[in-house]
Amino acid sequence: MMKNTPVVPKSILLPFILITSLFALWGFANAVTDPMVTAFKKVLELDNFQASLVQLAFYGGYFTMALPAALFIRKYSYKVGIIIGLTLYATGALLFYPAAVTEQFFFFLAGLYILTFGLAFLETSANPYILAMGDQETATQRLNLAQAFNPVGNILGLLVAQQFVLKKLQSDNVDFSALPESEKAVITTADLMVIRDPYVILGLVVIGVLVLIAVNKMPKGKGGEMHMPLSKVFGSLIKKGIYVEGVITQAFYVGAQIMCWTYIYQYAEAIGLSAEEAGTYQFFAFVCFFLGRFICTFLLKYVDSGKLLMGLSVLAILFTLGTIFITGIVGLYSLVAISFCMSLMFPTIYGVALEGLTEDESKIGAAGLVMAIVGGALMPTLQGMVLDLGGIGYSDLQILGVSEVNFSFVLPLLCFVIIAIYGKRVSSKHQQV
Repeated sequence: MMKNTPVVPKSILLPFILITSLFALWGFANAVTDPMVTAFKKVLELDNFQASLVQLAFYGGYFTMALPAALFIRKYSYKVGIIIGLTLYATGALLFYPAAVTEQFFFFLAGLYILTFGLAFLETSANPYILAMGDQETATQRLNLAQAFNPVGNILGLLVAQQFVLKKLQSDNVDFSALPESEKAVITTADLMVIRDPYVILGLVVIGVLVLIAVNKMPKGKGGEMHMPLSKVFGSLIKKGIYVEGVITQAFYVGAQIMCWTYIYQYAEAIGLSAEEAGTYQFFAFVCFFLGRFICTFLLKYVDSGKLLMGLSVLAILFTLGTIFITGIVGLYSLVAISFCMSLMFPTIYGVALEGLTEDESKIGAAGLVMAIVGGALMPTLQGMVLDLGGIGYSDLQILGVSEVNFSFVLPLLCFVIIAIYGKRVSSKHQQV
């Protein structure tokens, strides 16, 4: 049945637009960081596991800070949480300047870790804030609409990574490992400056957005009200099966997303494409993701969210099987197509998991769903370990008749199976209501 309730009330259109801009901001950070796994591997001569620590630091920050952010927001307000988040975001990005000067990989990882402290505050604040900006009936649809601007940031971040980082890396144009140490040192210094610049500029842009939100009047949101003791909130959430399963499913979803986007470079390289050409395919993946968000937001007016989630998960399973067992460019096309299927998943799992919760439960529950983003730290690291089974290359070993880079996509395949099961569970619950 078509929903006639407005998705966004006119009275809060400006606050909705301002908060929605944050979705693009963290999308940019995600996209500009994914290619850095490849960049750091080449510049600092890391193995696949060491390079994957970029994602471990980036998504590990979400896990560390999500619950403290939720407790802070519970006491104060969504707006204060967003301001704190933007401050941490800018600080982490600006730390890339001293990191490039010291040329220490650990320093870069620390900058990413602090940056994602800020993203944890933003996602813990903005997602439930958007859900609360209107009627409960259209909450999941409204979150899908706001999340549709996340891939806008993805696309911009990827273009910056391609045009201003990957194209300018000198270590990508020579046999870096064979160079004398003195020449390596010169190239390493230059390349780390190239990696630094987008993050420093990003930090300055984030400061500008912080000022814009700080000076504008926003809906107060609820905060500072302790209706239930924290222990009771946790106890209540643990008893809600759809919420608990949603947190677990979200962890597998984010893991699948980051694996499909990070290792598209390795997959492309294994079939003879350059990092720049691989970036073009990731660009198309983001376009599919972007279009999918708008198409799925429209479809949610007519189709149950659980059924749509299950259907797209099954489609993602088929494309992932193509990625694993179809070698060459057609396998890469299958990997790109997965992004269309993923477009619906994060906001829908998020919205469904929080459906029917009280204000107190939603604020703490949102933290659990943001902490689930740690799946983006753990799963790519496991995939990096699979890639290292035969050596530092991507086609050193055959497993089930395919190279280890193809076989490594068994991990996102398992993730999509779990998401499909959750979609089925949610759909069955809605049919019983």
